[in-house]
Amino acid sequence: MLVGVEPLIAIIDDDESLRTALTGLVRSLGYRAQAYPDAEAFLAAPHTQAIACIVTDIHMPGLSGIDLRHRLAAEGVVAPVIMITGRSEPGLEARVLASGACCLLRKPFDAGALDACIKRAVARPG
Repeated sequence: MLVGVEPLIAIIDDDESLRTALTGLVRSLGYRAQAYPDAEAFLAAPHTQAIACIVTDIHMPGLSGIDLRHRLAAEGVVAPVIMITGRSEPGLEARVLASGACCLLRKPFDAGALDACIKRAVARPG
């Protein structure tokens, strides 16, 4: 990470209004943010190695957040992943943690919870 440059956080969510809100929130917390409508768009972006942290919805058309985490690991991308969901199905938290995600946030969550997860994620040695 460059000295004096705020970490770049990727926001991946298929819900446009939530994606816009999360992007604004992350920027208001002092980070740079780049939004993507789905995992495939993120993977197609040329700068995925510059991402300090990824905030992704779990349930999306195409690749899910968990599928994305597995794909990133297979490609050697080490950026920590924070997953968000509005669902509470049995075994979901175990699957999220087994995927290597560093944090799971259940909607609705407050700005402080997201900020704490991002701070923890970007402080991890990569």
